[in-house]
Amino acid sequence: MLKYGNLWKALGPGILVACAAVGGSHLVWSTRAGAEFGWSLLWLILLANLLKFPFFLYGQRYTAATGESLLAGYKRLGIGYVWVFLAVNILTGTINIAGVGMLSGALLAGYGITGLSVPLLTVGLLFLSAGLLLVGHYKLLDRLAKVIIAILGVSTAVAVALAIPSQTAMAADFVAPSPYQWASFAFLISLLGWMPAPMDLSAWSSLWMFSREKQTGHFATVRETSIDFYLGYLAAVVLAVLFVGLGVLVMYGTGESFAAGGVGFSQQLVNLYTGTIGDWSRLLILSAAFITMFSTTLTCLDGYPRSLAACCALIKDLPEKGFQRIYRVWIIASMILASVVVLGFVQNLLQLLSFAAIISFVTSPILAYINYRVMRGDNVPEADRPGFFLSVISWVGLAFFALMTLGYLYVTFVR
Repeated sequence: MLKYGNLWKALGPGILVACAAVGGSHLVWSTRAGAEFGWSLLWLILLANLLKFPFFLYGQRYTAATGESLLAGYKRLGIGYVWVFLAVNILTGTINIAGVGMLSGALLAGYGITGLSVPLLTVGLLFLSAGLLLVGHYKLLDRLAKVIIAILGVSTAVAVALAIPSQTAMAADFVAPSPYQWASFAFLISLLGWMPAPMDLSAWSSLWMFSREKQTGHFATVRETSIDFYLGYLAAVVLAVLFVGLGVLVMYGTGESFAAGGVGFSQQLVNLYTGTIGDWSRLLILSAAFITMFSTTLTCLDGYPRSLAACCALIKDLPEKGFQRIYRVWIIASMILASVVVLGFVQNLLQLLSFAAIISFVTSPILAYINYRVMRGDNVPEADRPGFFLSVISWVGLAFFALMTLGYLYVTFVR
């Protein structure tokens, strides 16, 4: 029988995944998809959410069913799988932390801060995030996530509702562009890479379950974990649709496109809301967007180091105390590496976000396949292994990710 007190204690890791997802994929890629291509990519966004659904679910379900982390399941397959995850995460982690951090810095500049450039503001936020995590740990993330998802969801729904009766008129000479051409393929891959989130996050929710247990004294059952995951995932899907709608209703067909620079992009993002809700809401919306992205930055700066530390602990067979020490080291190292990327290698915000999303997508078939194999392991109770429905979606998803990755490689290096 489901006990609601225990269910409340179990809620957290799935919602944290949604919070991490909303920051990059929704604010940036869903909105751009609607602004540039109207409703024509909505089906692809929904398809991406469906095909990634099993692999994110496996992260939490495996831990609830076996009592060990998803990465421990990787080790059961062979230590080489842990090394693969470690290598992928060092690459994607640095780039993704830099990307979401820079969008946070661009939004912070929207408050009228002129003395510091966006890269310097980004580095400052990364240092602040690292400090907060080293002091506040999981409890801080958990409290922020639930509030932020609620605020962003309500404000976005209100903006879309107000935009429907006052949809921006299309330009007289507007010709609807088609996303189904080779020239748009890189954009499609970027959209899919972070929709609803990079595949790496499936390991984060698994690890966060142990942090939630320490916080509440309750380790979630498979059923409780499923509810937590479904709530977070459903929130991410609904918000993705709302952001597409906002882009369609406010920008599609007007001839306006998003700026490549951080400050210009963040101003346009805020204008999507204020143009429908009213200019009086500018400070409120800017704050909501900034808090959302700052929370995403915090979540990424916790999730990547946490999973990297778990890999190192598994490779070296270290106890919990050793994991905590390495986790702190990885937080500092990730902050420094992301700062170097922001300061030394980035010319504009959209360029960095596109690269980060593409890297996330082309590595997704590898991680998705390992997740499926782990969930089919002999140590997983038969009742908790993927059934017919999840297995079909898993294999269709693997085929889709692999074909799209091959298509991107063809467009980039052959065509």
